[in-house]
Amino acid sequence: MYCPVCRSKETKVVDSRVTHEGTMIRRRRECVTCQYRFSTVEEMELLDIVVVKNDGRRESYSRTKLERGIIHSLAKRPYTQDFFDRMIHGIERDIYKKNKREITSREIGEIVMKHLRKFDKVAYIRFASIYRAFEDVNKFQKEVRSLQKKTK
Repeated sequence: MYCPVCRSKETKVVDSRVTHEGTMIRRRRECVTCQYRFSTVEEMELLDIVVVKNDGRRESYSRTKLERGIIHSLAKRPYTQDFFDRMIHGIERDIYKKNKREITSREIGEIVMKHLRKFDKVAYIRFASIYRAFEDVNKFQKEVRSLQKKTK
């Protein structure tokens, strides 16, 4: 780890703390050369997971792609970055729990919807309307009614 001030490679860890339900470690570091203190964050990555698309294509799992899709459904909705990060970690934890080298995009969509439903109801409906490709208003209304029943 390079010091952000003097670019020295000689840094030492002063303190380490586990955060976000054990998926991240925050480390307090100090540069041996200039004594500047700074923090770093290490987080778990989902590696070697292949996503099987509906048309049979396969591609590597991409956290960025997952985040983009969710952020799209959260447009103009109030949320904090901390809660968003926790949701992403929860989604990835559920993907990881499947303990499979390949996972379908459908399975990922269901996991995302489960987490979005708890996180933000409007974002959930937005995501569901695209993910489930509602073909008519009745199916859309049925989803909204099921959401209303579960929140009462």
